[in-house]
Amino acid sequence: MTAALVGGQVVTVAEIDEREKALRAGNMASALPLPGTSEGRQLRRWLTQLVTAERVVAAEPDGGQVPTPAEVLPDMAARLEIGSIAAAVLATPAGRAAFARVTAEVDVTDLEIAGYHRRNPGRFAARRTEALDFAQARPLIAEHLRAAARRRAFRLWLDARCAELVQLAPGYEHPGDPRQSDNTHRH
Repeated sequence: MTAALVGGQVVTVAEIDEREKALRAGNMASALPLPGTSEGRQLRRWLTQLVTAERVVAAEPDGGQVPTPAEVLPDMAARLEIGSIAAAVLATPAGRAAFARVTAEVDVTDLEIAGYHRRNPGRFAARRTEALDFAQARPLIAEHLRAAARRRAFRLWLDARCAELVQLAPGYEHPGDPRQSDNTHRH
């Protein structure tokens, strides 16, 4: 049985079963929803999203230096910012290689750097009570903004590539798809 297609290649239900089995065998098993429940089906949908995103980045051309996990996701804020699927994909060497390739040309402008410093003068100071002058803060701000811009560019690229290459079978829709019966996200 097929859970999804990625560029015409089959992702089997058995593969999703194996990923769920491995997750349930881990040290976080007690925090997972019970199988067969609405939340359990949502977990399987999330795993399908993860498996298909991994397949998408694995199909990308190799090349270049592969950054470390800490270089692409330095802290919890960065993980939350990029989303759970992209963060999980970036745990893989193929994901980080795709990140490096896709975001190699991403940069920020002097205007963005100056604006950030104006709005957050004490952000990179040793003590919050004193601000760094612009010349001192500029390289720190540039790296901070560039890293955020790269994460945003990768997330948008991954979403677009998945939309282009992935076809999901009924029952394996995106967990947030309002058309699937287990979606409980309401505004």
